[in-house]
Amino acid sequence: MAQLASHFSFLVRALGALAIAAGTALPVAAKDAKPPLAGDMTKLELQVERTAAPALAFKDKADADASLDAFRGKVVLVNFWATWCIPCVKEMPSLDRLAAKIGSEKFVVVALSLDGPSRPKVEPFIRSRKLDNLQVFFDTQKKSYGALRIAVLPTSVLFDAQGREVGRLQGDADWDTPEAEALVRHVIGDGS
Repeated sequence: MAQLASHFSFLVRALGALAIAAGTALPVAAKDAKPPLAGDMTKLELQVERTAAPALAFKDKADADASLDAFRGKVVLVNFWATWCIPCVKEMPSLDRLAAKIGSEKFVVVALSLDGPSRPKVEPFIRSRKLDNLQVFFDTQKKSYGALRIAVLPTSVLFDAQGREVGRLQGDADWDTPEAEALVRHVIGDGS
């Protein structure tokens, strides 16, 4: 029996070496696989090692304290945006469609507005564009913006269900594409 196991181990190593030499790779377990990145999602900068998000504090529509902890157990896409940011405005409908496609059981899009003096424009903006699938919050003092070292608007940061950063995408993207959906579903399904 030990000899059979030894032969099997040798065969697996040999096939792996052949696959590397041929420029292909053997499939890895889903939980060990990197998220699929194609289309606009190639702009996502993956974290080498997922680390816990810093304490993110922001306000809800009623100006009550809120945090990322409220979404523990869900994959969260935090999108930093503002009504005065043209690329932000452009991508908001696609973020809403992504949230609708995947549903809110295991995924949420947190639209974290940086509107300060223009904050009164946010609610009418969301209503007029029927962005009903986004969870809208406010970072008027830019605390979360600073804690995550955001440099440009829009920036979207993807967190796994344990609150660890998977990666971030700076600039706008089409979020309602099959590529974006595959990325999010991968993070939901990898259980990490």
